Amino acid sequence: MTVDATAPPGKRMTVPPPRDTLGRRGSVFLSRHRRLRLTLLLSAPLFWLGLIYIVALVALLITSLWTVDTFTGQISQTWTLENIITVLTGSLYQTVTVRTVGVALLVTIVDIVIALPIAFYMAKVASPRMQRILVIAVLMPLWASYLVKAYAWRSVLSQEGILNWLLAPFGGESPGYGLPATIITLSYLWLPYVILPIYAGLERVPDSLLEASSDLGGKTVSTLRLVVLPIIWPAIIAGSIFSFSLSLGDYITVNIVGGANQLLGNLVYTNVGAANNLPLAAAIALIPIVIIFGYLATVRRTGALENL
Repeated sequence: MTVDATAPPGKRMTVPPPRDTLGRRGSVFLSRHRRLRLTLLLSAPLFWLGLIYIVALVALLITSLWTVDTFTGQISQTWTLENIITVLTGSLYQTVTVRTVGVALLVTIVDIVIALPIAFYMAKVASPRMQRILVIAVLMPLWASYLVKAYAWRSVLSQEGILNWLLAPFGGESPGYGLPATIITLSYLWLPYVILPIYAGLERVPDSLLEASSDLGGKTVSTLRLVVLPIIWPAIIAGSIFSFSLSLGDYITVNIVGGANQLLGNLVYTNVGAANNLPLAAAIALIPIVIIFGYLATVRRTGALENL
């Protein structure tokens, strides 16, 4: 029992101590064991992630081992490596895989080249008020529908579009529909996802390092190459993960502006829909999954995943 010292004299009374309830004991126990508290806190979302993502990947792998009956069109759950062998040895799938990886790499390179000066200006040159305005400007394209932006670029890149009208007086013309149009459209779509990680990485670069490099006679290019770039390299890789992985699995943009070209996503879509061959579609879908897992395993040591 304790005495309530805040009460007026003559009216002081004893206050019973807090009851040692089970909830209070559990709270005290968790406050002393931080790792256990973190484990319990993350258990629910990690379980949900495992249920939705990991189980889906396992189901995809199992489905790729099935076949489709050529007479009835029904899926036969007899396990075979026929679909995987077809995907690995077929010239069509090899060509489309090379094309898909090439498009994803070009989109990533274009986005990084454009994002670096924009992010540097936002982080090191612009005033705090201008920084907020630029961040909003970078995020604004994400507020619009994916299809609206893709069809807008289809209109811009068409032979009667505004780009052809602007280039015609100089003897140029729009690239029209094809792989260049696909790269341009995908680069625009994923550019905000590359700018923001690089901007966050540049904000963590101390201004004192730039001033020290200038005081020691370092030129702008040398400072960027020897001081800034090694520090923000994980942020650049983090941005590349977004653009590379999103381009690797895209199929809608190719249907809109890609002309007759196909990427892996288009083959998956075709086999799920028109061909009604779900096992083959699952086998094709394993290709970009393996590629992106290999890429993530390669960049994991750079610390880029911590910038996501």
